[in-house]
This record gives sequence, C-alpha cells and structure tokens, in this order.
Amino acid sequence: MRLGHGGEFTFKPVKWYVGHVWVEVIVGNLEGTARRSVKALVDTGATLTVLPRWLAEELGIKPHAVSRVETGAGVITMERGRAYVEIAGRGEVVPVLISDVIDKVLVGMTTLEVLELEVDPITGQLKERALMLYTAGVR
Repeated sequence: MRLGHGGEFTFKPVKWYVGHVWVEVIVGNLEGTARRSVKALVDTGATLTVLPRWLAEELGIKPHAVSRVETGAGVITMERGRAYVEIAGRGEVVPVLISDVIDKVLVGMTTLEVLELEVDPITGQLKERALMLYTAGVR
C-alpha cells in the first residue's frame, strides 16, 4: 500500500485474544471485618463491579442507593453499595452494584481504572496502566 510522500506501509496482522478473562478477587466490607476471595469475570462492557446479592449479604455490604442500569434487555434498576475490592495486590473501596440475577462477581471498568489495571488484548491478562489526566497545561 502506498502512502503520501512515497512511504510504504506494511500491515502485519495481530492475533487478538478473544475470550473470557477470569481473575482472583478479594471482596470485603468497608469495616474490614469480612473478606472473601472469589473468582471473577472481567466485564469490559460493565461500568461498575457487580456482586451477587448472596455475597453482598454474606460480607455485610449494604446498599445505599438505587441506580438505573442499561443492559442488553433494557434499562433496569439495581441497588448500589460500596465494597473493598482487591486484584493482584491492589485494593480500593469502589462502588458496586448488587444483583438478584447475576450469580458471579463481574469486575467492571471503573474498578479496573481505580486499581490502575487494564486488559491486555493480546494476552487476555490484566496489566498495569497509568491513570489518565488529559487537560491543558498539565505536563
């Protein structure tokens, strides 16, 4: 393929990872009195992390609000709380949705961003990433 200014461009196909990314996650309450290690699915289409109600209740994670959530089946309401979430030794308190329908922990993008992690599309593994701050005048 020819580009302007006489340059050549060679396209090398890249093998992208396609599949599910599962990670070990520690989930706990805000008081630090209850924690549990669980296998969780990273859901790059989810904004917030989702906990099944049974796990939220077991850990004493209480809802404090209700959120409108857009799903493939339409907009629904879900209770929202806060939980301690740790992945690969990085832990923070993050907002979580509490589900009566979903039976596994789903790790959403907000949690990954707060923990400075991202999915590597080549390997299908989590890797470190820098936080973003794009604004005028910051170097």
